[in-house]
Amino acid sequence: MSKQYGKRLRLTPEEEDLIKQSRAETLDNLNNNSSLDLHLLERGIDKKDVVSVKHWQSASGDYRFSIVTKEDCGIDEKEIFNSINSFIEGHSPEYKPIKRKKGNHLLVVNPADIHIGKYASETETGESYDCETAVMRVVEGVQGLIDKSEGFKIDRVLFCIGNDVLHIDNVYNTTTKGTHQDTDGKWWEHYEIALMLYVKVIEMLRTIAPVDVLHSMSNHDYQSGFHLAHTLKSWFRKADDVEFDISVAHRKYYKYGNNLIGLEHGDGAKMDKLPLLMAQERPTLWSETTHRYWYLHHLHHKIKHKWLDAKDFIGVTVEYMRSPSAADSWHSRKGFCGAPKACEAFIHDKESGQVARLTHYF
Repeated sequence: MSKQYGKRLRLTPEEEDLIKQSRAETLDNLNNNSSLDLHLLERGIDKKDVVSVKHWQSASGDYRFSIVTKEDCGIDEKEIFNSINSFIEGHSPEYKPIKRKKGNHLLVVNPADIHIGKYASETETGESYDCETAVMRVVEGVQGLIDKSEGFKIDRVLFCIGNDVLHIDNVYNTTTKGTHQDTDGKWWEHYEIALMLYVKVIEMLRTIAPVDVLHSMSNHDYQSGFHLAHTLKSWFRKADDVEFDISVAHRKYYKYGNNLIGLEHGDGAKMDKLPLLMAQERPTLWSETTHRYWYLHHLHHKIKHKWLDAKDFIGVTVEYMRSPSAADSWHSRKGFCGAPKACEAFIHDKESGQVARLTHYF
């Protein structure tokens, strides 16, 4: 006689959700494993928001977790947008035309690798760094560069944005590829702060000359930095003297008179490939210019190299920018610290190329 089974029960989606929530509320530990609690704490996940957990050990014995949370992750929409809404309501994005004197110089302002949201403790690293410090340094640095540029007749301003302006790219406090970071505040706060900072800087720069904004995709905030650039463009949609090049292209090019400037974060093509990439990707602009430059980021310290054409000695200078941000815990432990912290700018003459280098140190 075959075994008899009872009637199979079918649960509604609502009943399944109730069971999962009940399990989540009783989730205190996992096989006496406190690593789960630490994992949740580091990522800012409330235990009551956990629906299910899968866990395993790596070959080295480290615990690994796959966590499913409720859809809203405990985030209140009002909490996210109240601050930015107040900022928008208190600021009218109506920009009146400014009468300016004509010039023949381009001011390139490049506050690289700001890393808004990075946290460093002075006790551990020898220097503190947080959102407030990042904003103060950039505003001070840009004003210092503006002051140093007096005496030159500025025709246009090239403002370089992106390049790890945000330290993390998601709600788990990790970079785009998943590397966990020490952070000051929440991801949405970083976004608001970065937007307010960029708005302020562009408003400072447009008092000098029309501003061209170029965005570089970067490894810490590949997605959120792209979204931030488009939000910034929307903000200045009524400003006729602010132009944007914020496509997803990794390498950007900008022509000013006899100058051809290439911009990328610095984590893409190797440095020795960039001159020929410039010639290959922008052959017309290459033929129309005699002074060519690459401005790179990512490394936070100064590297400079120059290729010379054997016939006319027309050069392509490739240079890494300094950063205003401090070393965090990991960089300090590894000894990646001690480089001068600064915001940098360059002045290009329309005919004769780069004629001045400006640096504001911190």
